[in-house]
Amino acid sequence: MSITNTPTSNDACLSIVHSLMCHRQGGESESFAKRAIESLVKKLKEKKDELDSLITAITTNGAHPSKCVTIQRTLDGRLQVAGRKGFPHVVYARLWRWPDLHKNELKHVKYCQYAFDLKCDNVCVNPYHYERVVSPGIDLSGLTLSSSGPLLVKDEYDYDNQQSHSSSESHLQTIQHPPSRPGPQETFSTPALLPPSEGSSSASTSAFSTITAGPSSEMHYKIYNYVLTGSVTNEIAFQPPISNHPAPEYWCSIAYFEMDVQVGETFKVPSTCPIVTVDGYVDPSGGDRFCLGQLSNVHRTENIERARLHIGKGVQLECKGEGDVWVRCLSDHAVFVQSYYLDREAGRAPGDAVHKIYPSAYIKVFDLRQCHRQMQQQAATAQAAAAAQAAAVAGNIPGPGSVGGIAPAISLSAAAGIGVDDLRRLCILRMSFVKGWGPDYPRQSIKETPCWIEIHLHRALQLLDEVLHTMPIADPQPLD
Repeated sequence: MSITNTPTSNDACLSIVHSLMCHRQGGESESFAKRAIESLVKKLKEKKDELDSLITAITTNGAHPSKCVTIQRTLDGRLQVAGRKGFPHVVYARLWRWPDLHKNELKHVKYCQYAFDLKCDNVCVNPYHYERVVSPGIDLSGLTLSSSGPLLVKDEYDYDNQQSHSSSESHLQTIQHPPSRPGPQETFSTPALLPPSEGSSSASTSAFSTITAGPSSEMHYKIYNYVLTGSVTNEIAFQPPISNHPAPEYWCSIAYFEMDVQVGETFKVPSTCPIVTVDGYVDPSGGDRFCLGQLSNVHRTENIERARLHIGKGVQLECKGEGDVWVRCLSDHAVFVQSYYLDREAGRAPGDAVHKIYPSAYIKVFDLRQCHRQMQQQAATAQAAAAAQAAAVAGNIPGPGSVGGIAPAISLSAAAGIGVDDLRRLCILRMSFVKGWGPDYPRQSIKETPCWIEIHLHRALQLLDEVLHTMPIADPQPLD
């Protein structure tokens, strides 16, 4: 070790680890911190300049400029230490800077070339190459939102074991929808993460568009955060109907679940009640109110019972126009929504995100016209792909009218595999009360949340029926 007692990359790993341990912030156990630091130092032993940069950054508390300190990115983007997985840059930022850091609160500095969000093969874990986006402890309920940047704060009441939160970290983030500033008109909000000139009139454009989309299965939800602020005028008041078919008798049906078990009968909402409230009270259900408190379940656990107590005033679902749906969170706790409309507005693949809607927030979660376009496109794609695949099986080369011309067999198979169930998912909303799911939480699927609802939108399902009748899968024609 050098005379100044500050080690260099030429010193033994043990000396370097001991010195770096002296600067940890104390949020993690000593054994975990030691193993995390040992792991990092060993990985950097062959990159002496980066190890020296790390030592300089940590021992001077970032007072001197330092280079990127990189480790190889893993397949899922996470680092495993002592049986726990987490974002590598978050792990070390917690160790040396912010022990109470939540993984969605980091933003890299401009000069960091290997920041986690840049998706390079190597990830910079220099804690001084990241800034914290929000100070801990801010209460969003009384906050006037501004366009200064994202506010990334968890809003779950906490009875889950804290260890499980740490072990469930993934390479994704949570989209948050705090309440927007009230105005004289019904409004929806634009994201504060974009400059005003770039803000979309849609409710959900995301600044995290650099995060690549992945599989849309339940186990791979994209979960990330943004804040909505300001307001814009409501949508065009009148548009001609998509279909002349009479509206259905019920505009939606709502099924209530506890974990993976449906509890009670499906509740149908008449088209004469465009606004329905789903709450946790014990009053009789009927018409424009679905009360979950009076539903019994012999398999109900203590955790489910505790979560149900926090549903409170619940949510209000509002059907507008021909079939657009808006949600207002009346509960004192956030609700979490799976919405293909919000996914699309955020630049995500359908079914690829979970959206956190804060108390008092009012946001559009379903657009009938967009859904109709999606089902038409997917049905047409499946129709063409099935024809091209059948032609390929018969030994014919797909023609110019097929999907992508001569497409790889796997692509044809995937497109041809789009079924009615896939299209029906476009017409369904899922919403959990109080407890979220996905990589930000110990629950990876909505079926692991204590209390949630599934909303089937009947006008959309009616349109899907029309689409399927007008787009039968045609038999492939042999080529001359």
